[in-house]
Amino acid sequence: MSDTALRDHFSTMARNSAWSNHRLLSACEQLTDAEFAQERTSFFPSIQLTLNHNLIVDHIYMADMIGKGRKNIGLAGNIPYPKATELKLAQTEFDNSLIGFCDDLAPEDLDRIISITWGTGETSQEPIYLVLSHLFVHQIHHRGQAHAMLAGTNVPPPQLDEFFLNYDKPRRQGEPFTE
Repeated sequence: MSDTALRDHFSTMARNSAWSNHRLLSACEQLTDAEFAQERTSFFPSIQLTLNHNLIVDHIYMADMIGKGRKNIGLAGNIPYPKATELKLAQTEFDNSLIGFCDDLAPEDLDRIISITWGTGETSQEPIYLVLSHLFVHQIHHRGQAHAMLAGTNVPPPQLDEFFLNYDKPRRQGEPFTE
């Protein structure tokens, strides 16, 4: 895969992530605040905590990639957005910035090495293409958990895998973040 194709892939992944977040959080908006926060079985004990975690980590990795610093992300606590509607707005804002970041990458930026200082105090040197790859896998992992928890409510979980193929285009026509 050429560097240009890889950069284009990351731009498409950013749009897929935004679309998936939009669909999932739109479904979550149908829950009451109590249902959104209700304790459930998963890695994190609620849909609310899981999806807030996803957004917090999104901000952390973006701060690493742009050189802002992890401690300067401006989100307080484990649940900065207790309501699904608030979280959806914040996630959409982040998703738009991630799309812009990926669209603005030059192919040579993908190999740029950034320094990440972890919560353990350890520091590692990582290329942008691996950080982006990890960010997208992390999002998919936790969205899947939230999706499974949503299945235990009266709100049907949305389809999240109709994005990349030509066959999928009619199924997402007119939705945000699709081209």
